[in-house]
Amino acid sequence: MSDNVTSQMSFLEHLEELRWRLIKSIIAILFGGSFCFLFIDDILQSLIAPIRNLSNPPDLQVLKVQGMFMIKWGVALLGGIVVAIPVLTYQIAKFIGPGLYKDEKKVMVPLVFFSYMAFLAGIVFAYYVLIPYSLEFFTSMGMMEVKNNFSINYYFSFIAMLLLGSGVIFELPIVVFILSAIGLLTPAFMRHYRRHAIVVILVLSAFITPPDPISLVFISIPLAFLYEISIGVSWMVNRSK
Repeated sequence: MSDNVTSQMSFLEHLEELRWRLIKSIIAILFGGSFCFLFIDDILQSLIAPIRNLSNPPDLQVLKVQGMFMIKWGVALLGGIVVAIPVLTYQIAKFIGPGLYKDEKKVMVPLVFFSYMAFLAGIVFAYYVLIPYSLEFFTSMGMMEVKNNFSINYYFSFIAMLLLGSGVIFELPIVVFILSAIGLLTPAFMRHYRRHAIVVILVLSAFITPPDPISLVFISIPLAFLYEISIGVSWMVNRSK
């Protein structure tokens, strides 16, 4: 379908196209989840690995009959979402593509690639820095009379929130690039509202991390650093324009 025809689609035709984009996205997630389920034991071992090097490692417990079954499928589904992110962003790009100019369409593929790389960088940061330090801090708060026995459901929820939250946070330079390209952000604007941004960072970190101050601080520091990087990204975009 040409751009001309696409731009003249009716409202119902746009809804139909959106429906097919959503169906393709769901299929990609299910396919990615099924693929991850083939290696689910190895994935779970990788997620459990951070507790092995702790000075006071906890014991993980399954507290429900169907606990491990739900954990395996839940982790596989989250893995499927991560694997399917390039497909999801591609479907979004194809849906909004007809409304973009030629120059904007040229940067679409690199943008999808770098957004995925940024998300993976956030996951790597959480796995090797954020999670070990958080677990070490919380397990060190124990007492001789109290054993660290963690529910495996809560443990994986904690890990998943940190991994996905960190991945989303590392998308900040990509978001700034897009907003700067369409003229909504400038370096001067971002520098002027830096203090306000710090407050927003703290609030955002509180929403995407487990409800404790340590995780909030650990995620707020890299986010503040990413904000400074984003100012540089905005400067480069506006300079090129």
